[in-house]
Formats: sequence, structure tokens, C-alpha cells
Amino acid sequence: MRPLLLKGHERSITCVVYNVDGDLLFTASKDDKPTCWYSENGERVGTYVGHSGAVWRLDVSQDSVYLISGSADTNAKMWEVQTGKEVMNFPHRGPVRSVQFSYGDKLMLTSSDPFMSYPALVRLYSAELDSLSEQPLMEWSNHGHEGKIIGAHFVFANQQFMTTGEDGFIRFYDAKSGEKQNEVKAHDKQISNVCFNKERTLVLTASADSVSRLYDVKTMEELKTFATDRPVNGCAISPLKDHVFIGGGQDAMSVTTTSARSGGFECQIFHMVYEQVLGTVKGHFGPINCIAIHPDGRSYASGGEDGYIRLHFLDPEYFEKYPDTTDDDDVLANFKGTVDNARV
Repeated sequence: MRPLLLKGHERSITCVVYNVDGDLLFTASKDDKPTCWYSENGERVGTYVGHSGAVWRLDVSQDSVYLISGSADTNAKMWEVQTGKEVMNFPHRGPVRSVQFSYGDKLMLTSSDPFMSYPALVRLYSAELDSLSEQPLMEWSNHGHEGKIIGAHFVFANQQFMTTGEDGFIRFYDAKSGEKQNEVKAHDKQISNVCFNKERTLVLTASADSVSRLYDVKTMEELKTFATDRPVNGCAISPLKDHVFIGGGQDAMSVTTTSARSGGFECQIFHMVYEQVLGTVKGHFGPINCIAIHPDGRSYASGGEDGYIRLHFLDPEYFEKYPDTTDDDDVLANFKGTVDNARV
């Protein structure tokens, strides 16, 4: 597996995201310029200039017309994907940690960090051009999280939103009233990232406590646990197979005293049902901060502390060794015999 290495950022990568069609890859880093690439060949399309701080999160509309970004400069911005033009700026009181379009792209959800006397906030904005405004439709400060809100995500067809926090909690709120509907103590440490399956019925968490967990979104029942020996920063669920991709590594402060071999700077591929490691993909020279799988499930992108984005195109052997359907009787034996061979 020979990846494409994309070097277009000056600092460590914070976010990688594909558009719905999968032909474009959007990346963000601790520099101030979100970047767009062609996912097929890694050609750089352009950058979005306007932020003055680290960009933490990106999201792209379903028709790939608009991009939103959240930055440490306390602003969220909406951009035209094709032209790079800034459509609207949404000022916040603290660094903007997450941004997301609703299903249907009519609303936008943001979360911002606590800053000075201001608490962490979740805000709901209109994302329709004829009603865009700097003023939010709603704002929630009584969310119960201690510290930062790392992510805010629409669930249940925009009827509720889900927040993940530095305190390890996952909480659900009604999108109209703001009333808390459910909460789960998912991890002992910060939840660094989450991802959903394509039906948005399952959510996979990545945490600094070195564990990734799979939950049923409706009941928040813990279904599977994927234990590692390193902090987990990024995770993704394959849309093609029952596999999950997990990446992380020793934190940045420990990198200088840790070799790449023992730092855990590789992506691990787990079987979603059997919780077994099928293989590892090495290459980054620092912790992996984020992972995204192409919508067709045949490639994935990872962004690291080393400032590189790596585009991995899965080999034919991957699909031959792990077919879509396998008899229950021989599945475990098949995995046991191929785990070592799957390492690349």
C-alpha cells in the first residue's frame, strides 16, 4: 500500500473530511488556511484565506457548494467551495471547537470553548442564504459539561443534537427546547472525536483513555470496545465492511522522548464485531490526529501531528482477505491466520 503524501499545511493536521461524492478532500490544521484537494490524485485545488488562528473543524454541505470552518480565532466561517469566497462570518466568545451542517443543510451547529468569564457554548444558526445572520437562532450554556465541548452533532433527523466533552460525557439535547434528553459517561478522559456509520445509527468514540467504543445512538448501549495501548485521537467506520479504523499515539509532549516505533503512530484496523486487530498501517512520524474514510470505502485519509495528510488506497488483497460475507464457522480462523500478514 503506497500512500500519497500531501504537504500543504505548515503545522499539525486537525481535521480531514470528504464531501458526499468523495471527489474532494478538505483538510484543516493549526495554521489558518483550510485546504481543498482532489481525493483521487492528491492535487491541491486551493485554500480558504480569512482565519487568523488554528482551524479545528470543517464540514461540507451535501451538495458540496458550501464549507464551514471553526477556528481558534473565535470565528466560524462559511465559504463557497468553488471560489473560496467567504460568505458569512459567525463571531463567538471563545475558540470555535466544532461546526456541523444539519441533514438538509438548512441549519448549522457550533460549539465554542470557555473563555475568561464566558462558559462553553453550543449555538444553532440558520445556514440558508436568504436568512444568514451573525446572530444565532438559539444558544445553550446550561449543558452540564465541565471544560470544553469537543464536538456537537445533529442526530435523529435534526430533532436532537449530541455533545461530547472534555469530561468524557456524551449528552443529548432537544434541538428546539434545549432540554437534556440523555447522558452517558462514555470515557474516563477527553473524547477526542466521534464518527457515525452512514445510517447514523451507530457512533464510534475516540478518547485519550486509549479506548474506542461503539454505541447504539438510540439507546446509547455500549456495543463494542476497542482497546489500544495509546491515546486514540481519530476514528472512522467503514461504509463497505464491518471494520473500524482507529488512530492516535503518544501525546505531542512525549513525542520527543518516544521513538516512532514505540509511539503508536499507526492506524489500526479492527473488526467491528469481533473486536480483533486485522492489521496496522504505518507511516506517520507523530500522533495521528484525525481519520476519514472515502464514501466508497476503498481508501482513507489520515492527518498527523507531523503536518502530513496521507491518502491510503486499500490494496486488492484487503478485499480478498476480508470478503463482504464470510461463514461464521471460519471467520475467526480466517482472521487469526491473516492478522500478521495484514500488517503493512
